[in-house]
Amino acid sequence: MRWYVGELMGDHAYARYVEHLRRHHPDAEVPTEREYWRARYAEQDANPGARCC
Repeated sequence: MRWYVGELMGDHAYARYVEHLRRHHPDAEVPTEREYWRARYAEQDANPGARCC
């Protein structure tokens, strides 16, 4: 149950992003978690799509 709620809330998004970067873009600089969330929210604000909130 804890895993499911964590997935819904995006708790594991940063870890998955870092894993993706290291696997597919090994030369790319890994942003801090704070930088990741800022960029993610800025992208959502700039390009709003169908979402519940």
